[in-house]
Amino acid sequence: MKSESSGGATDTFKNKDAEFKQPGTMKAVRIHEFGGIEKLIYEDIPIPEPGPDELLVRVNSAGVNPVDWKIREGHMKNNIKLPLILGWDVAGTVIYAGALVTSFTEGNRIFARIELLRSGAYAEYAIVKASEAAHAPSIPFDKAAGVPLASQTAWAGLFEVGALRPGQKILIHGASGGVGLFAVQLAKIAGAFVVGTTSEENTELVKSLGADEVIDYKKEDFAKKIKDLHFVFDTVGADTQARSWQIMRKGGTLVSTVGVDEKKASEFGMIGKSFMVNSNGARLQQIAGLIDKGMLRVIIEKEFPLEEVKKAHELSQAGKAAGKIILRVNNEPADE
Repeated sequence: MKSESSGGATDTFKNKDAEFKQPGTMKAVRIHEFGGIEKLIYEDIPIPEPGPDELLVRVNSAGVNPVDWKIREGHMKNNIKLPLILGWDVAGTVIYAGALVTSFTEGNRIFARIELLRSGAYAEYAIVKASEAAHAPSIPFDKAAGVPLASQTAWAGLFEVGALRPGQKILIHGASGGVGLFAVQLAKIAGAFVVGTTSEENTELVKSLGADEVIDYKKEDFAKKIKDLHFVFDTVGADTQARSWQIMRKGGTLVSTVGVDEKKASEFGMIGKSFMVNSNGARLQQIAGLIDKGMLRVIIEKEFPLEEVKKAHELSQAGKAAGKIILRVNNEPADE
């Protein structure tokens, strides 16, 4: 692919099959330094140029995840190059596919989890590696944008890291969070007996997604209510994780998204694993298939326009959202 100046503020990108005439700038939200929500800057910047194995995507919606504000605050600052566009969940339309891309073409509806540390999707256009992307399921873009990171985290933790099997009994901590809601559904689809912890106001939601039993962690001590578990999926950590070892059978597995105490695991004769999910378009395509079959639901807590990104971060950081927080980037209908 090459870039040729076509005069003014427009570029034309060409490969062997297509060309894209690129407007000069786009609206985006970037951080130029680490800190609070005041560091989120809504500004005009140049539209990025896709590489030969990449897609240029017109962003309809972007998902907001806790990792977004953690990076904004500087939790991974030694690995970050500023300025940076935040947001790594994206749903939108392919505007241009690089010369090495064979699975996608202009006009395709896609969704993806962009790999962390690269510029993300809080912008009118985003660069997505073809290997990260999947053809979007037949749901509105705003719901599709809530899928990639949370669903893949749940899938990887349950099946790739933890090797959950049919008939096993699993406890999912934080069952009404973004990852937890997918974990409940996927574990149930896989044939497990599913127990979830959440607060009273979200109990019916978690039950509606397939949980066999729901424990209100504010009123009940899960460690006194259940025992003999094969598997604990932990998105909370701290004391919640510490009390989980005693309710598993010998040789049980605890998988955590927030770190694991391997010493404790060894003391109790358990398997303890922690992980960070990678971006995988093939995995995401399997998840899209479950959504299209009506087997997997996407729960949206609230949607904000891109320019109200600070409100979205405040809501995410409060830790009380039941489901996903979405940024609407353009003004087209979500089910275009």
